[in-house]
Amino acid sequence: MSDAATAKVFVITGPSGVGKGTLIKRLLERVPGLALSVSATTRAPREGEQDGRDYHFLTEEQFQRRRDAGDFLEFASYSGNHYGTLNSELDRCLEQGRSVVLEIEVQGAQQVRAARPDSVQIFIAPPDGSVLRERLRGRGTDSAEAIDKRLETAEIELASRGDFDHLVVNDDLDAAAAELESIVRTAIGLDP
Repeated sequence: MSDAATAKVFVITGPSGVGKGTLIKRLLERVPGLALSVSATTRAPREGEQDGRDYHFLTEEQFQRRRDAGDFLEFASYSGNHYGTLNSELDRCLEQGRSVVLEIEVQGAQQVRAARPDSVQIFIAPPDGSVLRERLRGRGTDSAEAIDKRLETAEIELASRGDFDHLVVNDDLDAAAAELESIVRTAIGLDP
């Protein structure tokens, strides 16, 4: 656990289906004192998702009003929906002295980099595009059209991976989780 002055912001991004959520879940289990920022979105909840735990589910009007009021650290549109990190979420974690993990889209990561240049930026990449396609199909949450749209976006996102402090290729889940944990532990001064 760190104090509010030394707490870090970790930005973890990468294409949809790359395994960010799984890697972050393992990270939170293995590194004490980390908090996961809960993003806001205009997309409908998936089965089992709860407001305030998985996302802050907002209507289009609520999202626009909060965006116009400057409530977001970052926001992006992705696959027809809006996503964003509320400043209040980040402040809550940092004021508790907890380093915070943001699981966000590449557009949002670029905004955080500009607003918080001290953030630790980590890009999660697939070993190749065919693996990404299979992972998206295997989730069973998107139509074929939505998967194609996500893959088009992934191509653009992958082109920006060199802009990040760290690149973790998720070709082996255990190895990728260990690499991510090592990056975070080193940044917050814990033994890797």
